[in-house]
Amino acid sequence: MHQKLTLAFACACALVVSLGAAAIRADSTPEPTTTTETDAGPPQFDQREIQRQIDRYRHEVWRWQRTMGNPLTRKLPHAPADVTAKIATWQQVASKLRRRAQNPPHKRQWLCIHHFEGAWNDPNPPYYGGLQMDLGFQRSYGRHLLATKGPANNWTPLEQMWVAERAHRAGRGFYPWPNTARYCGLI
Repeated sequence: MHQKLTLAFACACALVVSLGAAAIRADSTPEPTTTTETDAGPPQFDQREIQRQIDRYRHEVWRWQRTMGNPLTRKLPHAPADVTAKIATWQQVASKLRRRAQNPPHKRQWLCIHHFEGAWNDPNPPYYGGLQMDLGFQRSYGRHLLATKGPANNWTPLEQMWVAERAHRAGRGFYPWPNTARYCGLI
């Protein structure tokens, strides 16, 4: 027991000595010289950083366009020449699409139908997800999501509502949910 205490005391002394030496060394290091910028213009980005920022917003735009079933915007139609303005334009487009995608045209109606159907992540065949879509319905109106994420129980509620919205726009209305649409007063 006496040997363990002696070893612990020796380790503590070594730690104190090394911290003291580090403090002395830190005090003796010279202060770094500070430089002042003469140009107070906008920040300069290298090409990689510029492309990273543009890609970040462009990929967000594409995500929301895929969710809504819209064609992807590969290039801005009237892209500004200034790089900073181009980044800001992609950011504005992404923000606008995010707001639009988070509020599908019949969101209240889809939420009502969901209230009488299953949980958003309901995996029980033959109907999947919160709007109880069968595989044929998913293949017809959510082919990309079915291929990338699997059945509707793996999709977000927004993705499920937008697939239902595509069916609604295709002329099916709320008839794929005959009973729950009646409960909600939609047919």
